[in-house]
Amino acid sequence: MMFTHPTSARPLTALLAAGALLAGLLVAVPAPASAEDRDDAGVQQRALPPRPTGPAAMPAWTAEPPDAAQVELVAARVVCVLTCDGGEAPDVAGERPVDPVTVAGRTVELRTSLDDVVGWAVVERPRKGDRVWLERSFDAGATREQTVEPTTAARRTRLETPTTNLTDPGQHRRGVVRACLYAGEEVGCTDWAYREVCAEACDGDAPLGRAGASPVDPRTVGQRRVSLQVDTTGVGYAELDRATAGDEVWVERSWDEGTSNRGGRLGRTAVPTGASRASTPVFVAAEPRLKMAGGSLRACVRVAATDETGCTGWARPAVDRAAAAVDALVYDYDPYTAWWPSSWWNSAVAISTVIDYQRQTGDDSYAWMIDRTFEVNRVPFPAGEKSTDEIEGNFLSRAIDDAGWWGLAWLNAYDLTGDAKYLEMAETIGEFMHGYWDPSTCGGGVWWNAERTYKNAVTNGQYIKLTAMLHRRIPGDWQWRDRAVTAWDWYTQIGMVGEDGLVDDGLTDDCRNNGQTVWTYNQGLPIGAGVELYRITGDEAYLDTARELADAAIGSGTLFVDGVLTESCDAGGNPCDDNQKQFKGIFMRYLTELDTATGGEYRSVSAAQADAVWNQARDPLNRMGVRWDGSSEPGRPNVADWRTQASGLSALLSVR
Repeated sequence: MMFTHPTSARPLTALLAAGALLAGLLVAVPAPASAEDRDDAGVQQRALPPRPTGPAAMPAWTAEPPDAAQVELVAARVVCVLTCDGGEAPDVAGERPVDPVTVAGRTVELRTSLDDVVGWAVVERPRKGDRVWLERSFDAGATREQTVEPTTAARRTRLETPTTNLTDPGQHRRGVVRACLYAGEEVGCTDWAYREVCAEACDGDAPLGRAGASPVDPRTVGQRRVSLQVDTTGVGYAELDRATAGDEVWVERSWDEGTSNRGGRLGRTAVPTGASRASTPVFVAAEPRLKMAGGSLRACVRVAATDETGCTGWARPAVDRAAAAVDALVYDYDPYTAWWPSSWWNSAVAISTVIDYQRQTGDDSYAWMIDRTFEVNRVPFPAGEKSTDEIEGNFLSRAIDDAGWWGLAWLNAYDLTGDAKYLEMAETIGEFMHGYWDPSTCGGGVWWNAERTYKNAVTNGQYIKLTAMLHRRIPGDWQWRDRAVTAWDWYTQIGMVGEDGLVDDGLTDDCRNNGQTVWTYNQGLPIGAGVELYRITGDEAYLDTARELADAAIGSGTLFVDGVLTESCDAGGNPCDDNQKQFKGIFMRYLTELDTATGGEYRSVSAAQADAVWNQARDPLNRMGVRWDGSSEPGRPNVADWRTQASGLSALLSVR
């Protein structure tokens, strides 16, 4: 790291000469949250204060470190991760990631909690007038900012600052922090913490795993060939050949997929005399300990004779397919608001996919997201904040199918964690949905919305799956079982499924199949429901029906084109909207359940989808497009976003 930082005390007179004392204004931080108002049901009205926006002013007291030209003080911006800058230190001892520094006989420590992603400074036995503060840098220490007003000691006691966030995953900026102390007309700061990125390996290590194929094409500059190499631990390094003495090779890293925030010349290595090859140490492109995702690397070269430079494209190394895909999915998650902006039901499916990933891989890097999503979003939200509809609390709204997705997600979370709060929430959602079961119209079925205007496939497929799952998880239950069986009988007899075995969108007002679009998620839900009913009853007839639905889809030529799962909007004149982008992943989740229940009967189909997504629909940053066959044409690009990413991840998880 090419930057300077003070690690020992410096006389105050030198700081005054630098013009650093009494510079700037007070920083703006959010006020502590007051007691939450609650509605009659005991649900908190608001979970979070508004996220501060805009640049914050500087604190009233600053200290200029040595080599101020290299370490510039810049205006701070309040950062919110799980909390916002300026909060109280968590009730934990914390880690000490760097050595403390002694200033005029007093010692300042940097303490951090990686679970909370915050740091704070502590001084034991300070003297009156001592001041302690934190500094943060988003460029590895080249510039720094102060996020809260320095804390001043009034008497001999423990001196502790408010917290600052260690990093800024919501804005894709990776931070380093340090603690500073003014005591006895001297100032000292600790080293910067978390300069190195560490996962299985750390920045600067030698390669630990077997080298894999280069994820991006090499770049030729002045006949020199530079390539980015990745190994099986998910790190990358630059390799240069056809070089001459004095040529240089290095790695650059970005935390926003190559858009900006490009780091310095990491691992800069010169070709020695008599050699024609050189390579750098490894650098890590994932930072789960600081709740970061999206790290990307590229390899660069400088030709000594001409000073010409060039770099490869950006790539996101990962240990395997699923890890690559989930990193790209988590990249778009906002940890403060605890969802994927801006789509309410899609976020439920996305968090369920992250849960699937953890259960199938054992990687708990994203376990914190499950509880975070639950706790933040269980409260009411006004219309327009997280949905066009008002969210009433407990994940309920006028859109009954939106609630259904959250209910299925929390049952998935319960299966992973065993935490009863998830099961209780799923049962609350199940009772809400049951309140819209209405035998007076069409002999049964759950309404799609609170206005009771439509009975459709998605809501009723969810209801059967959810009720059957609740029965299997609640000891001694018969009520949920009876509801599931009744709903299945109604669903399979009312005509929701056409003669071709494909599930149309819903029913007409006179209770007939409306012949509307066959969507993949509508086909998938009764497959999953049939598997669940087989599990709770042991009746092979349910499994046979699930097979028939799967076989009808695979052989239809409508949902599978040339062996690849295809949405009607994939091939149509109108592109898939934000809802439709996620449908195929839902089908794959439930086809995977059927494959498991039948001992692998559908494994080859699943493998074909995983290979198509990975080989045809993925870019070097592991972002997977909406069309799994990879097709793209002028005016119809293969669009990728977090919804398509969650969908593609489900395909990859189907064959683990």
